[in-house]
Amino acid sequence: MTKNIRTAVRKDDLLSVTRTGSVVAAVAAIGLATAACGSDDASAADETTASTTSATASTDTSAAVGTSDEYKNGTYTAVGHYQSPGGQQQIGVTVTLSNSTITALELDRSQTKGTSAQFQEKFASGIDALVVGKNIDDLDVSKVAGSSLTSGGFNDAITQIKTDALA
Repeated sequence: MTKNIRTAVRKDDLLSVTRTGSVVAAVAAIGLATAACGSDDASAADETTASTTSATASTDTSAAVGTSDEYKNGTYTAVGHYQSPGGQQQIGVTVTLSNSTITALELDRSQTKGTSAQFQEKFASGIDALVVGKNIDDLDVSKVAGSSLTSGGFNDAITQIKTDALA
């Protein structure tokens, strides 16, 4: 009879250990999934969260800046700032305007590192097609090649450029 009791206890212990092991495995899997999305500057979520505040602010400001016929032709540079989970980030934007149309675009990503730099690289690979040849007042950049927070910095720089280009 003692033998049966010990066997029952061992089965219960095994069940308990199995359940505990499952919970630990689930938590570990979540941790690994999160770590896989992480980076050395903790800004992996940089581009998974929409930058609606920056986009809204830049849209509101652009309406106040003026109409397209008020911009001087020329080349303008500004640095746009945005917040990522890894901290404050920036992107340099240089545009050439001709009759309020962007005819050339260059980005300076040299001040960014880690995952944010990777997202800025993706952003840079797709932004020309969305911007070059467009009227500066018609820009509505929200997400480019999976990069959304970089768009906030880009929009911030465009707002500054609009102000600088006013005649």
